[in-house]
Amino acid sequence: QVQLVESGGGLVQAGGSLRLSCAASGSIFSINAMGWHRQAPGKQRELVAVITTGGSTEYADSVKGRFTISRDNAKNTVYLQMSSLEPDDTAAYYCNVQGALLTMPTRPRFSSWGQGTQVTVSS
Repeated sequence: QVQLVESGGGLVQAGGSLRLSCAASGSIFSINAMGWHRQAPGKQRELVAVITTGGSTEYADSVKGRFTISRDNAKNTVYLQMSSLEPDDTAAYYCNVQGALLTMPTRPRFSSWGQGTQVTVSS
């Protein structure tokens, strides 16, 4: 009932930048938190950054000062601007969107994941 479309991954040299986008669509009544997670080969998925409806943000210590998360509420889209990229940032990046569905009368909560976009940083 909720579809997420991610874009913006790719191959970049260390020190470079990339911008990821994730657009949500479907039977959405409201969106609360929007975030990005990543998973490198052989490692667990970890939170990279999250942003609430009010604009409050939280970042993993490893990306603070280098990554910026933002959202466009009118477009139901979340962005992740990544700068000063390092080889350790190489991973599949997944967006996660949480909110409520249009379904009446209960407007059930949802938590949806994107399909993932690969970010590869070469040294």
